[in-house]
Amino acid sequence: MKIKTIVSTLTILGAAAGLAAQTASGGEVATSAVAAASAWKYMAAALAVGSACLAGGMAVGRIGSAAMGAMAENPELSGKALPYVGLAEGICLWGFLVGLLILLL
Repeated sequence: MKIKTIVSTLTILGAAAGLAAQTASGGEVATSAVAAASAWKYMAAALAVGSACLAGGMAVGRIGSAAMGAMAENPELSGKALPYVGLAEGICLWGFLVGLLILLL
């Protein structure tokens, strides 16, 4: 239920930002397709980075707590458990790279 609320809020904010970007400072409607595409480009990059960081944070929280619990009982598992935490952090890096590519291309 919480994720649906976040997604709907982001959708509403994206639509509002798109409408705000289409109007110029004097209230005139900007007909330039470049201005509209630029606004959607920034929203898409923000959505890519934001959702990747939220998912990565949830993954690191769950995997990290399980890894620490396993290492508390058996210290020899540290070499096997910690790389999984690094893989979960990689989700955030991929989201950043996708956002960067959206902005640059």
